[in-house]
Amino acid sequence: MNATSMSLVRFDTNDYSVPTAYAHQPITVVGCVDEVRLVCRDHVVARHRRDWGREQALYNPIHYLALLERKPGALDHALPLESWQLPVAFGILRRRLETEWGHPGTREFIKVLRLLERASLLELHAAVKQSLEIGVTSCDAVRVLLEHRRETLVPLFCLDQRPHLGSVTVPPPDLTAYQCLRGAS
Repeated sequence: MNATSMSLVRFDTNDYSVPTAYAHQPITVVGCVDEVRLVCRDHVVARHRRDWGREQALYNPIHYLALLERKPGALDHALPLESWQLPVAFGILRRRLETEWGHPGTREFIKVLRLLERASLLELHAAVKQSLEIGVTSCDAVRVLLEHRRETLVPLFCLDQRPHLGSVTVPPPDLTAYQCLRGAS
């Protein structure tokens, strides 16, 4: 069956959302006891907790953020976002962006929300709180903070079990070519 223009797929009397990029695309539904997986071209594009009620519409707000980025004026009126409860820090970030940037601030806020496509709400919330604390509120700043939090430290290379490497020396690089460039300026 194809996803509707509202990016919904009907299964067992309920509608489940898929990302807006998959509207009007053929979707295969895999229904289990506790989960519904929506598959397009051999890729799982959405997962939802199965609802055993009838005539329900189950939205994942993240599925609609790409569309809202193109139409930011609909952010406050979008049905899929109606019951989405975000932490307080997101509201503060939105107010700051809209105060500083005006109408483009709403689009910038939606870009921050789109980071949820690759990060958990917990991770993004921590990055948003940190961005507010240090006073940088652009999407790029939040993304950098998010990526920085994900970095793992690389352990130092220990020579204790490698005595044969202790005598290895690396000659310093020849910087004469760069000295020529410095002299030219």
